[in-house]
Amino acid sequence: MIRLPQSRFVLNILLSLALTMSFASFLSAQDTDSSPKWEQIPGPNCATPPEWDARSAPATCDKEEIQQWLHDISHWRAERRVRVGYDDAQYKRPELAWTQSSFVQPQMMIHDRYFYDPVKGAYTVGRYLDDVDKRYGGIDSVLVWHTYSNIGIDSRSQYDLFRDLPGGTQGVKQMVDDFHRRGVRVLFPVMLWDRGTHAEGVPDAEAMAHELAAVGADGINGDTLDGIPRSFREASDKIGHALALEPELGPASDEMVAYNNLTWGYWHYDFVPSVSRYKWLEPRHMVNLSNRWAHDHIDALQEAFFNGIGFESWENIWGIWNQITPRDGEALRRIAAIERAYAPLLASQQWEPHVFMQRFGVFASKWPGQTETLWTIVNRNHYPVSGRQLLVPYKAEARYFDLWHGVELHPQPEGEQSVLSFEIEEDGFGAILETTTTDPALDKLLATMQALSQHPLGSFSREWHTLPQQMVTIAPTKAADTAPAGMIKIPAASFVFRVNGIEIEGTNDEGVDLQYSWENSARRYHEQKIEIKSFWIDQYPVTNAEFKRFLDATHYHPADDHNFLKDWTGNQFPAGWDQKPVTWVSLDDARAYAQWAGKRLPHEWEWQYAAQGLDGRTYPWGNSWSTDAVPVPDKGRDMAPASDVTARPQGASPFGVRDLVGNVWQWTDEYTDDHTRAGVLRGGSHYQPQGSKWYFPQAYKLSQHGKYLLMAPSIDRSGAIGFRCVVDGRG
Repeated sequence: MIRLPQSRFVLNILLSLALTMSFASFLSAQDTDSSPKWEQIPGPNCATPPEWDARSAPATCDKEEIQQWLHDISHWRAERRVRVGYDDAQYKRPELAWTQSSFVQPQMMIHDRYFYDPVKGAYTVGRYLDDVDKRYGGIDSVLVWHTYSNIGIDSRSQYDLFRDLPGGTQGVKQMVDDFHRRGVRVLFPVMLWDRGTHAEGVPDAEAMAHELAAVGADGINGDTLDGIPRSFREASDKIGHALALEPELGPASDEMVAYNNLTWGYWHYDFVPSVSRYKWLEPRHMVNLSNRWAHDHIDALQEAFFNGIGFESWENIWGIWNQITPRDGEALRRIAAIERAYAPLLASQQWEPHVFMQRFGVFASKWPGQTETLWTIVNRNHYPVSGRQLLVPYKAEARYFDLWHGVELHPQPEGEQSVLSFEIEEDGFGAILETTTTDPALDKLLATMQALSQHPLGSFSREWHTLPQQMVTIAPTKAADTAPAGMIKIPAASFVFRVNGIEIEGTNDEGVDLQYSWENSARRYHEQKIEIKSFWIDQYPVTNAEFKRFLDATHYHPADDHNFLKDWTGNQFPAGWDQKPVTWVSLDDARAYAQWAGKRLPHEWEWQYAAQGLDGRTYPWGNSWSTDAVPVPDKGRDMAPASDVTARPQGASPFGVRDLVGNVWQWTDEYTDDHTRAGVLRGGSHYQPQGSKWYFPQAYKLSQHGKYLLMAPSIDRSGAIGFRCVVDGRG
């Protein structure tokens, strides 16, 4: 089943498609019957299965039809290179040559628990790489993602968030070095849509060049970009630190292929493999196919192997874990082993896609070199195919190896040709090498592949499982019989807790948002009747004045103190800020205060019950939005301070709890799974950055919550997040 990219990227894809269509008349001026469709050149149309309604008859391609198709797309390529004034200089640069063998690249969230240990306060690159090595054979490059989906919670820009990574620039440099020691190249993203947060003051191209040169990174991924502008190529070259450019979407023009050495691919998958438009224009161009939400990657893996390109092994998708299945992981391990071993051949200018094969549904690309030739083969049939597969010109001195099974083949002469027979399992892969010699590297690959092939891909599970989550326990407090100072009693009740996550992406897939104890997996929409015991809750969020009393009494200072009370000077908040909610405190900072005060953080449903009462109202004050009940939204590029907690009495809940919505987000529960931690934020804030829909969305309605991905206190702290506490009651 075809699964198009969802949500965040659909608009960009449609725009790119519209752009392609707008040039239809221009492209048709070229003499071709095989016009590209966005990033793909359709394969020969003579080898497709018949339609169910018999609109087409069963047919197979003959050699002449395939040769005509190949001649057509070759003519298109030659003319297209002339039309765009193609210059391949960037592909000859030694410092960018690594891009031509970057076959496996994940987008890795900084919040992945395999990547960073907040208890030790250290990057754990080795643990992360050991895991992907074990599950699918490792990676060649990694896109380290530090921005979306948290960006916009406050006015920190993409560059501020980079500086807030644990250890700052020096810590990030050491982390990049750890990847390099394992042979993995490192990219970071650029968000040209980030125009609503703090202004960096210099052009993005210049900012990125200096930022990534300082940490020794290798490339830039252009988020949502259909081509990274030439200015980024010029800026990195100017300072002598060449950065590879990788737009998320296909370059907006074929001319941009000349300096965008890599790209991702969002493809449509047909029975007949298509040809990568950009790799066909420049065989040294690397494409990594991405189908992030799919639970089955057979189509993408087969298209990648057929085209001699890469795969984007993205599993932690904005904190939503979509693990590659064992079958796909094993397929990726094997195709990557072959691709890495013969990367130079897969950049051959003599690449011949769709060579003539003997069996229907089996498709191959031929990659000639000076002394060797490689065929990468895929079986699109859902059944195994064996016997006569490939006919090649007879060469007495040539030896042939079935790389997929790690064995030598013995061709059968047939006139002036030799017949190669071998087996390909259903939905499987094959690889044939023609050579006149063997070498230790080939012997090693053959031994590896022979051992792996003892277990067919079909013996590995294709079943996908979601990742279970657990709520971090909040220990109860000593029960209070009388009202603690500044707190309001909330009576026991049967409360219908109804809430949904506001994540921009993930639609309604299993694994999105949170998994409560009464659910068997994470999902976006939740409803449960909960018996809530009585408790006391702070009438207002904890203020600067209250937090200072805590510091004075305990001399608390966190081990990771970056951004701690960022808007204070030393141990003192700004004059006149005593009644403003304390911010720039991490979840652990808030817990430390609560423990000192004999309190705890509220469970999310307690917070909602205190805000909503039992009538299911939309906002604490009623069912209609009231501008008088909340602070005036702040839409500037530098976030203003929050309002005093007492400033909007009109926003009180049925119980008299105040400042619940629209001033600062408030910490409640934390959820974890094997790969991600997230804090549940309630109430929304006054800050609304402008210019993009990708900023962290607000959750002003009481039926909504925010899922804030957690990594380390240095980057988790925010000027838009505060907290309030509760104390358990009796009964």
